[in-house]
Amino acid sequence: MRRQLFLLGLVLGFVPAFDAGAQLIPDAYQAVSSFLNPDPHAGLTTFRSLLIPMGGLAEGMGTAYTAVAKDSSYFEANPAASSSLDYTELAVYHNNWIADTRIEGAVYTIRWHDIGFGVGGKWLYLPFTAYDDFGGRTGTGYYSEAMMGFNISYNFMPGYYFNGLAFGATGKLAYRSVPLLKNVDTSGQNALAYMVDTGFLTRFNFLKLESWRGKNFSIGLAVKNLGPPVLGDPLPTVASFGLGYSPFRAMVFSLDVSKPINLLDPAKSEGFAFAGGALVDVTKFFRLQGGLLIKGGNPRITVGSSFDIELVRLSVNYTLDLTTQLSPLNRISIQASFLLGDLGRAELAKKVDSLYLSGLEAYAQGSTASAIAFWTQALEVDPTFDPARESLRAAQGSADLQATMESLQQLEPQTGK
Repeated sequence: MRRQLFLLGLVLGFVPAFDAGAQLIPDAYQAVSSFLNPDPHAGLTTFRSLLIPMGGLAEGMGTAYTAVAKDSSYFEANPAASSSLDYTELAVYHNNWIADTRIEGAVYTIRWHDIGFGVGGKWLYLPFTAYDDFGGRTGTGYYSEAMMGFNISYNFMPGYYFNGLAFGATGKLAYRSVPLLKNVDTSGQNALAYMVDTGFLTRFNFLKLESWRGKNFSIGLAVKNLGPPVLGDPLPTVASFGLGYSPFRAMVFSLDVSKPINLLDPAKSEGFAFAGGALVDVTKFFRLQGGLLIKGGNPRITVGSSFDIELVRLSVNYTLDLTTQLSPLNRISIQASFLLGDLGRAELAKKVDSLYLSGLEAYAQGSTASAIAFWTQALEVDPTFDPARESLRAAQGSADLQATMESLQQLEPQTGK
């Protein structure tokens, strides 16, 4: 516990320290931006808050999260991931954005066997005060954009060596509210939007340099914010393809390629965006994450860390952003996740492993019948545990062969008359 509190102090101290160091970066950062070509079609869509990450690992890895999607941050990255998450999770987010703009968010997700569900939303709000030509106040309030969504996904054909093919969708509603002003009708700028996210995700083993039960390679595909235009403006529809790779259990690398799609006029769609991220487990309860997003001439760099205290996981990200304005923007986001259990999946896995190892021990001692019984029981507990099925098939074949040989030995030789 003391080590966790010590690391908490390091994390909270890391942010202002990095912020101070970031004051040395803007000139070089601006040079990188000027070297890249600005996108002439940037900013032609509405409800742009849908493109601002709430926080967590999705933001911490530079938004290269389509194929990683291992916690509640999947809600904004890939709707197929809820059917393969380890934990039931409740996460809350806070993101300091431009000036006094804030983004608050929350996600709850749960999985039963091969089906996953999630509900979540976020709210962007900005204090607003209007003045007339003589300095008189003509209105106050909040400009805000809010989104709510419901997610469902299913994982087909899961197994021990191959995690299955997961497909999912998230239906979303978004609402924009504009403050009322004296002598100006702003009600026509309020708007309601509806859209859907769809996704695909699969995990398997490839170039695995360390042995562990999880899969080390993943492929993801998602199309987000797919819906009709709002007040004549298209939604910020984006198609993303992602790869995730873990050469070692404590290390994850990710790559995303995204293509914004202007559904009203595809010729005015923005160019491709590229994101890369990394996640490193320093200890069992402390990890570092970082990422880079290149979107036209606008880079976004994020570094952060997360740590676990009992059943709470806290993630803090620092972002140097040029995707939303012409000068570098420093912002901090915080995610607090409450891990609410796994519905017994970890204990089930331990039981299956124990039965499988007992079967191996019995088989090595020559007790084929006992081994078959252990492996049959393991498959009754978890029908997707392929090693038990393979061993059972081999043991049954061996038992059948032994029975055949014993029957041949019992045949009496024929004698001629």
